[in-house]
Amino acid sequence: MDIKENVSLKDLNTFGINASAKCLAEVSSGEALSELLLSNDEFREIPKVVLGGGSNILLTKDVDALVLLNEIKGIEIQKEDEEITEVKVAGGEDWHGFVLWAVERNLGGVENMALIPGKIGTAPIQNIGAYGAELKDVFVSAEAVDLATGESRVFNAQECRFGYRDSIFKREAKGKYFIVSVTVRLSKKPKLNVSYGAIRSVLEEKGIVEPKVKDVCEAVMEIRKSKLPDPAKIGNGGSFFKNPSVTKEVFDKLSESFPERPFYKNSDGTFKIPAGWMIEMCGWKGKRDGDAGVHDKQALVLVNHGNASGKNILDLSRKIQDSVFEKFGIRIEPEVNVW
Repeated sequence: MDIKENVSLKDLNTFGINASAKCLAEVSSGEALSELLLSNDEFREIPKVVLGGGSNILLTKDVDALVLLNEIKGIEIQKEDEEITEVKVAGGEDWHGFVLWAVERNLGGVENMALIPGKIGTAPIQNIGAYGAELKDVFVSAEAVDLATGESRVFNAQECRFGYRDSIFKREAKGKYFIVSVTVRLSKKPKLNVSYGAIRSVLEEKGIVEPKVKDVCEAVMEIRKSKLPDPAKIGNGGSFFKNPSVTKEVFDKLSESFPERPFYKNSDGTFKIPAGWMIEMCGWKGKRDGDAGVHDKQALVLVNHGNASGKNILDLSRKIQDSVFEKFGIRIEPEVNVW
């Protein structure tokens, strides 16, 4: 495996932050990674950082570590029957590319997550989700390499301990594994979810009464393109903050002061409050602090207008957090990983 030194990461993170890596290796297979870790004492001992599409990371400094770039490719059907198709997807495959692969075959389960940036290997870490769907809804297992030992293991859904934009890989297993592949279960007779967000409205505008998987996917893509900036045009990491969930007591108190508040009721009786709405109510939408800013169409997205450093964007995010807490008494937390 070719190891490069002092590599710029500017083009490998969607914020476009100008940071560099001490070393970088492009990983083309789990076997090659295991061989590197087991045969090379030098690289087994130094810190390691796994990089997928660079869409959910904010670099605030140079990375004094071996950066492992996931370039493992391949989509393989494992088994299928009249109801489902199980698909093993390599960690270096583009997530949205896989969604389109499934939609082309009329396989349901991931269409609501169209246009989420990043690669398959990072999807379980974040338990990615959008418009009422999450990875955990279709997840079967993930094959991973232990970065300390070079050994492979398989995580099932229970072992991943998925939560809202959360998993074991963001907690006690953070930074310890390189995800080689993810297996998902897709449906040949999908129950489409069109009740979340503006999906139903878009379908109605198009005169679609009985939508198919492709219709939902295209509606989600249209909505996302209208609200979210293209990283190729302006640096960003997608949604920067999680939507917080609050107890009924906190929700009732919030409703007294802000009766117009939008919300979604969770199955556990808590209430999810859109962080973007609170940020906008605090006057941050479209604001700039130097080259770090808040997107003018979606307040949940922080952007790099050109030359912002990771620290500039992190400082802005903290100002926003304090502002929201002061106004609403709710602490919003970052969704992105900060290095």
